[in-house]
Amino acid sequence: MSTTSFLENRIELAKARATRAQIIASAGGVSEARFSGALPQYIDVSLSEALVLGLLLQGVNIFVTVLGHGSTEIGEVLRIYQQAGLVRVFGVRSEIEASHAAAALRWTTGEKAAVVTSIGPGALQALSASLVPASDGLGVWYLLGDETSEDEGPNMQQIPRNEQALFLRLFTQMGPAYSLHTPLALPTALRRGLNVVDHPHRAGPFFLLLPMNVQALTMPRFNLDELPQGAPPRLAAAADFGAYDQAADAIQQASNVLVRLGGGSRQAGPEILEFLEMADAVAITAPVALGVIPDCHPRNMTIGGSKGSHSGNFAMENADLLVVIGSRAVCQSDCSRTGYPKVKHVININVDVEAATHYNKTTALLGDAAPTLRLLIEKLGLRKNKTPASDWFRLCSLKRKEWNAIRAERYNHPSLYDPVWDREVLTQPAAIKAATDWAKSNQAVCYFDAGDVQANGFQIFETEKIGQIITDGGASYMGFAVSALLATALTKEPYYGVAFSGDGSFTMNPQILLDGVEHGARGCILLFDNRRMAAISGLQFDQYEHDFATHDGVEVDYIAWAKAVRGVNALHGGYSTASLLTALEQAKTYPGLSFVYIPVYFGPDEMGGMGVYGRWNVGNWAPDTQQLRHQIGL
Repeated sequence: MSTTSFLENRIELAKARATRAQIIASAGGVSEARFSGALPQYIDVSLSEALVLGLLLQGVNIFVTVLGHGSTEIGEVLRIYQQAGLVRVFGVRSEIEASHAAAALRWTTGEKAAVVTSIGPGALQALSASLVPASDGLGVWYLLGDETSEDEGPNMQQIPRNEQALFLRLFTQMGPAYSLHTPLALPTALRRGLNVVDHPHRAGPFFLLLPMNVQALTMPRFNLDELPQGAPPRLAAAADFGAYDQAADAIQQASNVLVRLGGGSRQAGPEILEFLEMADAVAITAPVALGVIPDCHPRNMTIGGSKGSHSGNFAMENADLLVVIGSRAVCQSDCSRTGYPKVKHVININVDVEAATHYNKTTALLGDAAPTLRLLIEKLGLRKNKTPASDWFRLCSLKRKEWNAIRAERYNHPSLYDPVWDREVLTQPAAIKAATDWAKSNQAVCYFDAGDVQANGFQIFETEKIGQIITDGGASYMGFAVSALLATALTKEPYYGVAFSGDGSFTMNPQILLDGVEHGARGCILLFDNRRMAAISGLQFDQYEHDFATHDGVEVDYIAWAKAVRGVNALHGGYSTASLLTALEQAKTYPGLSFVYIPVYFGPDEMGGMGVYGRWNVGNWAPDTQQLRHQIGL
């Protein structure tokens, strides 16, 4: 083909795409255009454009991109469709940031997004960050460049081995993946992705690998009606087979009933509150379940686990019956399987059979939490109710009051002398408490980064509803919170976000300073600086009485760094809660991204942190923890 005819074909293709995009936009969507006949059933279309059409049918119209030589064809389709107003494309500077923003968007607003990368390192960066949606049950699309399908020789940035489908094999270790080696397999790929990304109970990342030479191929007379729609339905209540009677018997016979709330309990708040009263139970929550029941509820013992709470871990240590609702037994959540030493029986309500049968001596109720609880409540209602104010409830209530006092004592000692700063600075408990109270009163969404800030945060945050706090307790990915602020620009429903981040997490993902300005993020970064990875330093001191390679003496002018990006409102949070609140009020009035710098205390004074209340199978704690686990035998 001559250069002239090649260019003519490209021009005609671009015109056809633009015309098609305008038809769809005028009709109000792909389905509407098909229904009216404006868009014919059979069209000549490239794989990349058909992919975008298929995602539009699934409600995916937000694309967070780091384009490269492995994704230029998709980028061209997105350019034309954005001009028609059908999609919104956000080019960013890090695939990790792109993934975190898409995950945060789904978590916060429910809106779907696709992450687009090139081949090689970019795709692997996205794979790394997909730990967050994989761990926290969030549906995110990943469109990834891949090596060419005709094997003309090694492709730059592919895995350098003479084997087929190496990226496909690699990505399937994280979650479901599909390689579009054959363009006409697109409908199957889209259906498999839809079933993963829109799974009603356990959504996750879906990786669609796109060989570079296949993306631009034209599919003659492609049938648009093959493109799938319709998410899989929710499961119903667990089947009976006598399990409800067995569970009700166990509850009636138990003295100390404890309910563990996980991410799968998020839509069952009213049923949980009724169940707690009927079963005379108390509850503990996972970080991802904060707000399922109000923090102030008298039966809420708050967080439990290796970094739990005084009241939550007391309930774990003394319960004789455990009711798990929609929770995985993550190591920190159940103290590496040692958290319930006196539990004799477990009732596990879950949609995943592996999670539901994790513990021995379990009555598994495999179904959706809310309708399953409703049937269990009905069974309990047919029996004699338990005493509503038992010794168990009174004792747990006392421990909850003690936990409230522990928290208050730290808030009442807001600053401590730190030799690093050679002055008194704010403690993390005091600063986090002041900032989270401010955020709640201003209807802001709080994102917490991994590390000491995260652990103190979920011990402190007093939330009355789902969605006020988002903390990645599954992957605990450093840099998630600051990247999550980009979601405030992606969403169609604007909100104000506050990212709580340590200096370690921020320096791993500082791209938000640029991309937040570029795309109009609305929120504030709170940078807690103690010149170290304090969570690990603290762990080292607890285990070995020394910290090592987790701190440095490098002075960083973070305010100057933030100010170097024109459009960022950089502020100093000062050395008191009053000065911090003043900075937050200044941030709130700024129509963009603000950055508030807060030097904070690190050291041995117990007022500087919220404390540790559980066990963990790490470091030199491992032998004792493992021995206890096998002794308990749960």
